Amino acid sequence: MRLVFAGTPETALPSLDALLASGHEVVAVVTRPDAPAGRGRRLVASPVAERAAAAGVEVLKPAKARDPEFLARLAEIAPDCCPVVAYGALLPPAALGIPRHGWVNLHFSLLPAWRGAAPVQRAILHGDDVTGAATFQIEEGLDTGPVYGVLTEPIRPDDTSGDLLGRLAVAGATLLLDTMNGIEAGVLEPRPQPDEGVSHAAKLTPEDARVSWSAPAHHVDRLVRACTPAPGAWTTFRDTRVKLGPVRPAAGAERPAPGEIRPGRKEVRVGTATHPVVLGEVQPQGRRRMSAADWIRGIDLSEKDMFH
Repeated sequence: MRLVFAGTPETALPSLDALLASGHEVVAVVTRPDAPAGRGRRLVASPVAERAAAAGVEVLKPAKARDPEFLARLAEIAPDCCPVVAYGALLPPAALGIPRHGWVNLHFSLLPAWRGAAPVQRAILHGDDVTGAATFQIEEGLDTGPVYGVLTEPIRPDDTSGDLLGRLAVAGATLLLDTMNGIEAGVLEPRPQPDEGVSHAAKLTPEDARVSWSAPAHHVDRLVRACTPAPGAWTTFRDTRVKLGPVRPAAGAERPAPGEIRPGRKEVRVGTATHPVVLGEVQPQGRRRMSAADWIRGIDLSEKDMFH
């Protein structure tokens, strides 16, 4: 089939690579416009744009998917299908109607669970044991279209959202290619999502990523893992922000107060509403990331010092 692939971040690259290496023809890609990045805030192309350009594939970067120039070019290309992975923008009805087989999205959850922008983060935060990925036909509703195929993936006790998303991106690439093959062969029909089990995965904001030490240890653990690498979990120490890497629940009978910092010979523990957690890496404001043990050795900790 003639395909126009839509995607933006690194998460979409395994799928783009799989389609480029397949028997399908990737005629063009659609991606978000160049965005400022780094300290110089210079404009940088998306990972998908860079990969497509290196492969000699036309790159389309509409500011909005309803732009007349973009819609005209898409109609001129006349794709059979438009596979989508983390494109990052809504598609208007005028765009949805152009490809003969529509737009097919690879979504990183077991739909109808976790419809929305942050399915992997929300699954970890919620304490799910299993998640997965699904390919579905895009319609006007948010991730509500009929499903072509699914795969499952266990969530490991120490998974960050980055770890889990990395595995799903690779496994999902095979699922998306299989879906394209099934559509081309005429042997795959999408099935409506069930009405039961619907949940929504709103994007996690930086404020959502602030650790509440009055929460139980398991919630602190899940929040930090869900927010790693983005938006990044954090707390405050002496009125300045400290970023936190993944923590782990601590063994033992001690129960420091929520936010109380207990340095040890080899590890640093912090109190929660239940048992403490052991800090991993920390990043004080304006400084590099370091182990919690190195950080604690570099400060003069008093009894009044706590995380807030």
